[in-house]
Amino acid sequence: MNTEFRKSLRTILVLMDLIAINLAWLIMYLYFSTAELNESNSIFYSFAFFANLLWISISFAVGLYDEQAINTIDFFSQKTAQVYSFWLVLIATILAYATLLNNMLEQLIYFSFFSLLGISVNRFFYLGIKKYLSLQHDMVNRVLILGFNDTAKKLAKYLEEDGLNTKLMGFVENEENMTELTTYPVYANINNAVNVAKQLNVHEIFSTITPEQNNVIYRLIRDAEEQCLRFKVVPTLSSHVNTAVVVDFIKDLPVLSMRADPLEDVGNRMKKRILDVFISGMVIIFILSWLIPLVAMLILLDSRGPVFFTQLRTGLTDNPFYCYKFRTMRVNNESDSKQATKNDSRVTRLGALLRKTSIDEFPQFFNVFRGEMSLVGPRPHMLKHTSEYAKIVDHYMIRQMLKPGITGWAQVNGLRGEISNPIQIQQRVACDLWYLEHWSIGLDIKIMFLTIYKVFVGDKHAY
Repeated sequence: MNTEFRKSLRTILVLMDLIAINLAWLIMYLYFSTAELNESNSIFYSFAFFANLLWISISFAVGLYDEQAINTIDFFSQKTAQVYSFWLVLIATILAYATLLNNMLEQLIYFSFFSLLGISVNRFFYLGIKKYLSLQHDMVNRVLILGFNDTAKKLAKYLEEDGLNTKLMGFVENEENMTELTTYPVYANINNAVNVAKQLNVHEIFSTITPEQNNVIYRLIRDAEEQCLRFKVVPTLSSHVNTAVVVDFIKDLPVLSMRADPLEDVGNRMKKRILDVFISGMVIIFILSWLIPLVAMLILLDSRGPVFFTQLRTGLTDNPFYCYKFRTMRVNNESDSKQATKNDSRVTRLGALLRKTSIDEFPQFFNVFRGEMSLVGPRPHMLKHTSEYAKIVDHYMIRQMLKPGITGWAQVNGLRGEISNPIQIQQRVACDLWYLEHWSIGLDIKIMFLTIYKVFVGDKHAY
């Protein structure tokens, strides 16, 4: 609901924050433009470029402007504080790395103060927007739900989460069907639904009762349209399907799918493949070209055995492929059946460091370049584990409709490392399916950024 409104609101919030940041930079620049410390204007311009780039990158990576974040001012403010703190630390780190922190410390203090002031003003302005919308009749969507059943209660919950400009006025249901209490008013008699809606000045009626269940709905649809009310039917397949369905059309024929699958589209698969080839190619040329000889030498000095560890893993459409890694364990007979565990005696001293920093995964960029893996996707499991998990986790094999990835949505949400109980693998599969249904190039970039962030801040499950 209100998709365009939310897009516009997100755009406005992003622009307001960028304006605040650039005003803070302008104040800093004008104040210090004649100072002796300013040897070159190029330093200030570079500072402005990286400040804007980092704010955008961090904000979108952690979902500062996501619908879930902006629905409540408290959560939005909390997210803003997290982004601002990390953003400022990164700017200071970059200045320190460029040996400019000592020379620009005073400028950074001024910039941080005025940018914080500007962003805080924006949050108060946003609070004012929410207050204004709540007082404007034509800006608030007043909704009435027809029926009181499981679908109606779920719909009410979703409308509450919609939050910004939707107000649920209550339910309409026959008295004999009311078996429990609710915090919302319940108005009697389905036949009288349109009259109730007019009395409450409602804009939309959502019917969780289909015309097939009660043919009175046909009359209510006509009456609602005559009264300039929007009437929408919310069908449920809960007796057969306990998950959301996606409705598509072939000409005028509706087609129901059990889930969205953006990568079903050839164009989307091409976009993802282009990104995979470009980034994996850059990593192979500019990083692996010197990293492999260096790590190979350290591995050979640390323990006996090959430099690379290759293992059959489950790939796209359940086809096995050889996955590459730097060897981090002593050569053993359990590598194809036993997962690495915390304080695993098989892991070498160097291997522990490689696993902690995820450097051991870098050879998988060759798998990506060859087309066996993607940069982002479900992590590939050993063949033995794929067979085991498929038996205990519903919908497990759906994740194999995607190419496995070096990193994934589950990993950046803290779900990595040893799997010691069924709940852990169920959580990972849930994340993998969410990724499948919500894929976009932007999401892939966000996950890659968060992966790098996790490497720097550390992950207790990386062992």
